[in-house]
Amino acid sequence: MEPHPFIPLRWNERSHEEMLALAKANYTELAQRRTTRHFSSRDVDRRLIELAILSGSTAPNGAHLQPWTWVAIRSGELQAKLRAAAEAEERKTYSERMPEAWSEVLAPLGTDAVKAHLTDAPWIVVLFRQKKRERGNGNWGPTYYSVESCGIAAGMFIQAVHHMGLVTLTHTPSPMGFLRELLGRPAHEEAMLVMPVGYPSEEATVPDIHRKTLDEVAVFHDEQA
Repeated sequence: MEPHPFIPLRWNERSHEEMLALAKANYTELAQRRTTRHFSSRDVDRRLIELAILSGSTAPNGAHLQPWTWVAIRSGELQAKLRAAAEAEERKTYSERMPEAWSEVLAPLGTDAVKAHLTDAPWIVVLFRQKKRERGNGNWGPTYYSVESCGIAAGMFIQAVHHMGLVTLTHTPSPMGFLRELLGRPAHEEAMLVMPVGYPSEEATVPDIHRKTLDEVAVFHDEQA
């Protein structure tokens, strides 16, 4: 591969006060983010989905291989097929495959095999991970840190969706192999997440849950504290 030229880093220093204000505003906005399964059928402009995908695609990634494919669906027929296939797999999971340790933590959240969000939401975005890449010599090689890279990209996509005033849900039907065939993706791509995107319905509800405190999620080795 040809070496990449290097260019100056575009970075402007901010005052401590400005950084703190921006950090607080960002946290306040993200603290209000919630996952909902109740979507309105109200349409969403395609350009908003494009910008969310482009935002997710700014994620840092292993060797800059950008090992993701975003499949965006606004098709009632295709969404109905996706829902039918997902629910068939989910019914098997809930009735046969799900271990007790998993079902006990899902029960308080009210999830089940019915996935109405797949047909209610105006858009479904499926994130595929590229497990391999075609090299310049025609052979296939691995994509490095593709799971981590796609995970970061998904998080940045979710943040972008929330920031623009829409909602999304991270859905992982198990197993997910049917998505490759249904959406016509090549064998070297593996579905990671199904994310409906849209407006919440007027009757949308969410579980009354609470996030862990800073002391519960972080450890600081800070000599200046």
